[in-house]
Amino acid sequence: MRYFLCCITLVLCAAQVYAQQPTGVKAEDTPNDSGGSITVIWDYPESYEKIEQIRYVIYVSESENGPFHAAKYDAANLQSTDPGTFGHGEETYKKIFAKVSAYIVPTDPPERIAIENHKTYYVQVTAHLPSGGSFPSAIASAEAYQNFFNQAKTNNFVIGTIFSLIILISIFLAQKRELFIRRIAGLEALDEALGRATEMGKPVLFAHGLHPMGSVSTIAAINVLSRVAQRTAEFNTELRVANNDPVVMAVSQEVVKESYLNAGRPDAYSEDSVFMVATEQFSYAAALDGMMVRDRPATNIMMGYFYAESLLLAETGASTGAIQIAGTDSYTQLPFFITTCDYTLMGEELYAASAYLAREPRLLGSLKGQDIGKAALLIVMILGTLLATLEIQTLTHIFAAY
Repeated sequence: MRYFLCCITLVLCAAQVYAQQPTGVKAEDTPNDSGGSITVIWDYPESYEKIEQIRYVIYVSESENGPFHAAKYDAANLQSTDPGTFGHGEETYKKIFAKVSAYIVPTDPPERIAIENHKTYYVQVTAHLPSGGSFPSAIASAEAYQNFFNQAKTNNFVIGTIFSLIILISIFLAQKRELFIRRIAGLEALDEALGRATEMGKPVLFAHGLHPMGSVSTIAAINVLSRVAQRTAEFNTELRVANNDPVVMAVSQEVVKESYLNAGRPDAYSEDSVFMVATEQFSYAAALDGMMVRDRPATNIMMGYFYAESLLLAETGASTGAIQIAGTDSYTQLPFFITTCDYTLMGEELYAASAYLAREPRLLGSLKGQDIGKAALLIVMILGTLLATLEIQTLTHIFAAY
């Protein structure tokens, strides 16, 4: 009887140890990185009531027989917290992982020995309980190495490739036939506004806004300036381009000079037509308002990114009776332009202006391809919303940015 009770006690003790011991321990190279770390994975201990009270320590050795040294690693988390690496399956809620990048030097604890690539390391996970007990796991091994492809970005690669193919196909079609682009009233009225300035013998004033040359809106404004300069050269109309940034001014000078050359009127170009006004916001606005009142240009063209000065410029221009065409991607300033200007390019209409005016196949094809891509994304958003409402997260996972 005593022998039987001893056996029962040993079995229960062994079962308790097994219940607290980290199980399913395995080590592998950390996915999607440049090397220098390994990932240790083990099972979530569902049998323990207060999991948050367990303290896990990972030990690393260069030999299977030890000695093992405490590792430096990120906080242990469930695999479900990193779906880009481990996916969205139910099993990710049952696994814990930690990324080990170094381990402590036993002779000098503040120092760390970094994990090296292409070298085998042996790891062991020990669970420390509040009662003071510690339960080591089985030993696992792994090597760290550099990954040449980040699999978490696979969806970005696939989606980007598809959209690139759509744009390339659109460019090919644009070279073969005329693609339909919806009418943009502000750009259609550009020749009319320039012609009115020619008839009245008054100048055309072009303003870029306040963003530097690296801004998308400024680049789009420069493209519109190229078309405006070519037409003013053909009409023999005076063009004035006001700038608040030296780099934008230099680029504008070259663009206007090239446009006059393409129009066959290089002699009509004057460097003084593209000038620096002021670098400060309201000094720039005050100077332009003064030009509008004194010189009374027949046409004011304002393209680019504007701030609070937009209403000052547009109101002053409207008071002089000039035809005003504005374009901006600043949604906070669009209401002021819409109410005070004759025509306003809103948002992406400004980006499409260069393709619309030039009718160059590469630009038209790119514009058409982007429109198709945006329409596809809109459909995916609507479909994804409906599926998410039905608790089907497939599209949400495909388009997630990790």
